[in-house]
Amino acid sequence: MTEHTFFEPVSGMTLPRFAGVPTFMRLPFVPPGHERFEQVDVGLIGVPWDGGTTNRPGPRHGPRQLRDASTMIRAENAATRIRPFERMNCADLGDVAPNPADLMDTMQRVTQAIEELRAHNIRPLTAGGDHLVSLPVLRALAQDAPLGMVHFDSHTDLFKSYFGGSQYTHGTPFRRAIEEGLLDPKRVVQIGIRGTAYDFEDRDFAKAVGVRVIAIEEFFERGLEDVMAEAREIVGSAPTYVSYDIDFVDPAFAPGTGTPEVGGPNSFDALRVVRALSGLNIAGADLVEVSPPFDATGATAYLGATLLFELLCVMAPSGAERG
Repeated sequence: MTEHTFFEPVSGMTLPRFAGVPTFMRLPFVPPGHERFEQVDVGLIGVPWDGGTTNRPGPRHGPRQLRDASTMIRAENAATRIRPFERMNCADLGDVAPNPADLMDTMQRVTQAIEELRAHNIRPLTAGGDHLVSLPVLRALAQDAPLGMVHFDSHTDLFKSYFGGSQYTHGTPFRRAIEEGLLDPKRVVQIGIRGTAYDFEDRDFAKAVGVRVIAIEEFFERGLEDVMAEAREIVGSAPTYVSYDIDFVDPAFAPGTGTPEVGGPNSFDALRVVRALSGLNIAGADLVEVSPPFDATGATAYLGATLLFELLCVMAPSGAERG
């Protein structure tokens, strides 16, 4: 069995999509310690945990549903003609085992898991889980220098605290990441922000430190291409993290999430914004807040699985880079 054959997903022409044990995109399961672990370039890893959720729980079940939905993913992106599984070795690395009774312990477990990937030069593509998952991932990836970030969401997640002082919720991860020096705020752009608000404390913080917040009204008024051109300019060529909250998408297309906000992009534009990241220096990425209890038809999970594939495509090296 060749290297390429081992890391190639199982084809639906070989084994029906409803059969077999589901892994992300039917890729091989290569947990740490596996003989092929060091050969992985990009590892898909689940974080089944929603200890940072403040309203409707459920994203802890997201990785399992995303795996099942991702059996529909095929080998080639028909729009970009990229075949990511031929450009790099991808594998399902399993899940970080959370501690559902201890938020701080779970974050430490996530950081340790991503540190192991980093030590083996494996870039992580993380499936959550709620958005607090991003903070311990960044703690592992930004140990040498702060990262830039392209953040798709309907919320900034820049709040100082919740409920009288809680510092760690799915509404605070990027405030903590900036305070901890994990993100360079002047290289952070947040796209799609909308919805009603308690106050503007989060946006005041963004303005004070230099985070670029692009509200949904500006996104639609200027157009996707113009907005994404600015996003690329902001993060530049230095290492950049991509964080994609499924509630960036209008709930008409992605209802299965804990904090939906109306007035967002459709599922086609949800894919297009990722394609616009091609060529960036992506150190890692995540997709979060898919909540199966609110996803009656499975449409949200299938969109999430497709977005994971689109993220893989922009993380894949070009022909020149491979050479």
